[in-house]
Amino acid sequence: MDSIVVTVRTGSQPSVTDLTREAAAFAKDKGDGLLHVFVPHATAGIAIIETGAGSDDDLLTALDDVLPAQEGKWVHRHGSRGHGRDHVMPAFVAPYATLPVLNGQILLGTWQSICLVDPNGDNPTRQVRFSFLAG
Repeated sequence: MDSIVVTVRTGSQPSVTDLTREAAAFAKDKGDGLLHVFVPHATAGIAIIETGAGSDDDLLTALDDVLPAQEGKWVHRHGSRGHGRDHVMPAFVAPYATLPVLNGQILLGTWQSICLVDPNGDNPTRQVRFSFLAG
């Protein structure tokens, strides 16, 4: 298995960061297999969504609707206001995704992108691991 870690700056606000370009560069020339994308953080996830047409902002809005960052709602209370919801979010947006790769090309749909979802402004830098399993 081939594996690398990339550092992603997500900033101090909830964000959706497109990783498709970095993932494609990693998978290029690797042949056929599986690309596994994993974020080793308790408050971030990986989503396969459309970006650039507002879906990334819609995802953050939906997470706010389902997991509001209101004071006193969450038992887990360290960090910024409502931070407990950030620890619950990976149950809704998993910290990983596995995608097929053929001839070094990730088989995404026309409008699909690989995105890091980070609602936690307390940690402005994230690590993402790309792993390739040849097949």
